[in-house]
Amino acid sequence: MTDQAAHASGSRSEPEGAAGGRRLTTRETAELLGVKPETVYAYVSRGQLSSVRAPGGRGSTFDAAEVEALVRRTGRREHTPAGNDLVFRTGITLIEQDRYYFRGVDATELAREYGYEEVAEWLWTGELRPGVRFDAPAEALVAARRAVGALPAHSGSTDRLRVAVIAAAAADPLRFDLSPRAVLSSARSLIPTLVGALPVIGGAKPGEDAERNEDAERDEDGTGTLARRLWPRLTARPADPASLAVLDTALVLLIDHDLAASTLAARVAASAHAHPYAVVSAGLGVLEGPLHGAASGLAHRMLTEVVDRGGAAPVVADHLRTGRRMPGLGHPLYTGEDPRGRTLFALLEEVPQAADALAAARDVVSTTARHTPLHANVDLALAVLSVSCGMPAEAGETVFAVSRTAGWIAHALEEYAERPLRMRPSGQYGGPRPPQPLPTPAHGEDHGEHPPR
Repeated sequence: MTDQAAHASGSRSEPEGAAGGRRLTTRETAELLGVKPETVYAYVSRGQLSSVRAPGGRGSTFDAAEVEALVRRTGRREHTPAGNDLVFRTGITLIEQDRYYFRGVDATELAREYGYEEVAEWLWTGELRPGVRFDAPAEALVAARRAVGALPAHSGSTDRLRVAVIAAAAADPLRFDLSPRAVLSSARSLIPTLVGALPVIGGAKPGEDAERNEDAERDEDGTGTLARRLWPRLTARPADPASLAVLDTALVLLIDHDLAASTLAARVAASAHAHPYAVVSAGLGVLEGPLHGAASGLAHRMLTEVVDRGGAAPVVADHLRTGRRMPGLGHPLYTGEDPRGRTLFALLEEVPQAADALAAARDVVSTTARHTPLHANVDLALAVLSVSCGMPAEAGETVFAVSRTAGWIAHALEEYAERPLRMRPSGQYGGPRPPQPLPTPAHGEDHGEHPPR
């Protein structure tokens, strides 16, 4: 059978090479690798495959053993579903029928039963370790506090977290070890380092005797949950058990939410085998966008205005008049209530000082429902917590960033096991077709002589 006939029939051709090994056509090689024929020749040009001209000069053939070895090294590419949507396998979060699950377990039930560190550890390893605590290495914590302390006073919490990640990475000479054991060790130390690097509200400045406030962050057994350690970085008010329970539950609920924009950025970094600190940096960079992490701050400011003005009606009217959408309402992944918001609102009922903010939030929902029925989402619940506990507007974003770090690590662990650099889409060029003339300076803008070549 000729190579051309093999293409027509789809059957395998098996010409023998010099060593007697089975050889594949270009089409067969492309099918085995899950790529286009053009990509097969790209592998050849990069030295990842060798080719031999087929008898008669029609196309090339490839050693089957060499192709199969390449498949084992890189994996077979999965075809993207119709519509060019980005879809990736993940075993972390499932969202369906207005509920969401971590590894098949209802995430809201996990949040009610276990603390943040317990759920994060379980999500990473599959092992539940009751009472597990994450501790920051002294060297990394000192480096992060010094770096954060050098920032301008007006810096936001996400600025501080990004700098803290970089400082912690620089303090970890083993950060390029991407084995699961090493990545988990980095994750367990990075998250408490991020929290410890943030300044205590009303306390010492970052890097200046920051340890003096840490006694208040300890439980009776001498340890402190991450929520307890984070609390004084969010508000100067003392923590009470009910409020701490809300914060710890929020940390669990926000660990992951499928492939949000920041998580996709984290997976792209992991696909390039960036170390876990760089993966978290990628996520934080996207999180700072106004359409992602900043949403809770908008809800905080809106809710504060509702409380100050004594009702939602004038605030809703102002938003509509200026063409602004009401923050804290609705979510594209849920047709009904956001299960994260519903869980937090139930806990906020147990916080006495949250009564006014809760009433304001309900007023917002009922007022907007006259025009468009939208349910409260997790951003509005975070706003109730931050407004009622004297936290700044960016507190919700801080909680989100610290919590989601565990999710980014979970996705990095998944992505490190995939074929490297698989997230390499092709651009659809829409610019001028070549050849085009060289650009010339605009009239009157040639400000100097051209340097000699």
